[in-house]
Amino acid sequence: MTRAEFDAFCQTLTGATHVIQWGGASVWKVGGKIFAICSHWRAGETDRISFKCSDLSYRILTDLPGISPAPYLARAKWVLVETGEALDDEDTRAHITAAHEIIAGKLTRARRAELGLPVKSAARKATTGKPSRAGPGCA
Repeated sequence: MTRAEFDAFCQTLTGATHVIQWGGASVWKVGGKIFAICSHWRAGETDRISFKCSDLSYRILTDLPGISPAPYLARAKWVLVETGEALDDEDTRAHITAAHEIIAGKLTRARRAELGLPVKSAARKATTGKPSRAGPGCA
């Protein structure tokens, strides 16, 4: 995926905003929080894509050839796609979409509503007004 394709795709995600920072990096945010970056991370390199992952995706992706923990962001479960062969464009778009959803999910309900994102409903409480101890799907 080229930088132009990366930018064009990220632009389609609800509430996404774009800035150029850190010496020319294409940085995509939702609600002011970064979910994906396209940049040359080291001198002399071509542009590479980096994005936020779930814990499971991080473990799986970093075991694949051509994908590594992202510099400076690995502790927050970000990966760096080192080569274009590591992920095809469809998979890259799916992971960027998931990154957008992860970051958007951390925003407040009010902020999500402002951005036109789906707003999670509040957890239901038992008639006592206290949260239920039962797990999801339990009565």
